[in-house]
Amino acid sequence: MLYQIHNGAVRFAADTILEHINFEIRDTEKIAIVGRNGCGKTTLLKLIAGEVDLSKRDSDEDIYIARAGNPVIGYLKQMAFEDDSVTLEAEIRKAFQPILDLQARMETLLTELDRPDLPAEATEELARKYASAEERFAWMGGYDYEREYDMVLKQFGFPAEVRDKRLSEFSGGQRTKIAFAKLLLSKPDILLLDEPTNHLDIAAVEWLEGYLKSYNRAVVIVSHDRMFLDKIADVVYEIEYGTATRYPGNYSAFVERKRLNWEKQLKDYTQQKKEIERLTALIEKFKHHPTKVSMAWSKLKQLEHMEKIEAPARYDLRTFHANCTPKRETGKEVLTVSHLQIGYTPEHILSEVSFTMNRGQKLAVIGANGTGKSTLLKTLTGQLPALGGTSQFGFQVDVGYFDQQIAQYSSEKPVLDDMWDEFPDMTQTEVRTLLGSFLFTADDVFKKVSMLSGGEKGRLALAKILKRRPNLLILDEPTNHMDIVGKETLAAMLKDFNGSVLFVSHDRYFVSQIADSLLIFEEDSTDPGASDSRNNTFFQVQYYPYSYEQYQQDKTGQPDEAQLLKGIPDAKNKGSQTGTSTGSSDRTSESTAASVPASDRTVSGSGYNPGKELSRLTRRLAKVEELISQCEAELQSARDELLNPDYASDYGKLSEIQASITAKEQELEERMYEWSELSDQIEEQTEKSAR
Repeated sequence: MLYQIHNGAVRFAADTILEHINFEIRDTEKIAIVGRNGCGKTTLLKLIAGEVDLSKRDSDEDIYIARAGNPVIGYLKQMAFEDDSVTLEAEIRKAFQPILDLQARMETLLTELDRPDLPAEATEELARKYASAEERFAWMGGYDYEREYDMVLKQFGFPAEVRDKRLSEFSGGQRTKIAFAKLLLSKPDILLLDEPTNHLDIAAVEWLEGYLKSYNRAVVIVSHDRMFLDKIADVVYEIEYGTATRYPGNYSAFVERKRLNWEKQLKDYTQQKKEIERLTALIEKFKHHPTKVSMAWSKLKQLEHMEKIEAPARYDLRTFHANCTPKRETGKEVLTVSHLQIGYTPEHILSEVSFTMNRGQKLAVIGANGTGKSTLLKTLTGQLPALGGTSQFGFQVDVGYFDQQIAQYSSEKPVLDDMWDEFPDMTQTEVRTLLGSFLFTADDVFKKVSMLSGGEKGRLALAKILKRRPNLLILDEPTNHMDIVGKETLAAMLKDFNGSVLFVSHDRYFVSQIADSLLIFEEDSTDPGASDSRNNTFFQVQYYPYSYEQYQQDKTGQPDEAQLLKGIPDAKNKGSQTGTSTGSSDRTSESTAASVPASDRTVSGSGYNPGKELSRLTRRLAKVEELISQCEAELQSARDELLNPDYASDYGKLSEIQASITAKEQELEERMYEWSELSDQIEEQTEKSAR
């Protein structure tokens, strides 16, 4: 165990953010922390990083944080720059200081070993120390850190020619990437990453996936990028209702396991509720019968010692919803773009674009950062002038435009007034209903817009856009600041939208769920005139008339992860779904024979003997009670086996156990019915004997 939190809690003033947190990091695990926005994911990272402390508790419960040794914990928010005047290269190379120090020690040891007058014992000791140092040097990446340095900076968009620039010359976003690169290259024992894919393009995200998968230390990730988590995580912790639950496997395995757990708990809760009602009815029926008091007492004890199963907590699936129906239909051609030159000045043309978009089409714009994707949308919507060529919207096209800079929108108005000013003809009730459908409820509507989070500002912008019921949505990174549930909600809305959608996104899962065609921006390395006398980098734009999955398959020869996600097996459909215990026909015949009233049976010999019949029924009742106890024990054993963590991802085994439970439950029901019938018959025979 590398790191452990036991029964932890975090409180700020009167607010409890996390409680009863049990969290473990083992060896080189890649752990994803998931949950709704505001649930405490970043707080948990800060707790691991030591930026917040465990809260004291009034109870005697044992709470602690344990570490194996003294693991180095790296957290991006800790990576501040001490001196902005140093160059990028000098700052990044600080990450290699432990390697350089160890290298110097190894050289010193070699120098000592070269001494001709060194005794044999000392030589042996120095050789042992050198071997140990060399092993650690290799583990730290000492033999390939130069190659890794160059690779990481290139992937983060820092070619060799900019590495001698001072840190103060880089933008805020670039400085964040520099800190991230330095963190990766410092190779901490526990790497904490909070939304690492933010502001990275698809190519960089795919590289980061490979880097983290091969990282030979532990990684803890908070991310809303589903495909990223599917490819990296081997453990998922979900924070819901203030506490954390551990699930083995990646994100999709977590979703499936959570669903199965929820369904199982609901089934167990329902079955136990029925069992409690059955036992209660038996106790009430027989507690005043002298011959049944022991049975009633036994069942009462069973009821008292039963470990009660709670009803499963509802899923926290609160999300926005809206009417996305366009108010009118467009013509067949929604947007025609011909040789459209985009950029910021005639001397800086980024690319030339041509495509035609038809009614109902969902076109995704993808490519590396800085290639002109957002510039294209700004040009189409009139935010920037065209530098050449034409673009023309079709008949009756109503555009709804979402700018990725919407998170910068600020106003001192309350949310209610901000929305009402946009739609003055609506009543206050109508405005509040509209805001409520985008999760602005109760006092949220009185928050000032300037105080909203990026995600809240995004929802407010979407509410305004969709209220106008456009038939063409132009969206620039609409999922920024959204959690996974929000992204999947928006993806479902856009997929079902019967208008047209042109959107930019770096989220591959989101793109794969919506797009039926792609516009791909990439550097034209094959064109010798791509960089002309204007010192201008020109980007090629390729129109691809198929889905993202097909694009990935064509590019790599392998199906994309998003395509594989659609084929996740449903555990309910695997394994045996029916179960009947051997000998069930024998039990049925026994039960039938025992339940036939004595007065209706054919008897032989000297005639019917009530004493013998009562004795026979009593013996059978004792046997049935024994079988009931045995069946209850086997049923409990099977239910315990279902919770065995070794079978957590073995859906075939889980289905087999569930089938056994179903059969045992049916058998128990039959036995209890027989027991009830026998009890009635014994009571009847006892009364006859008394007469």
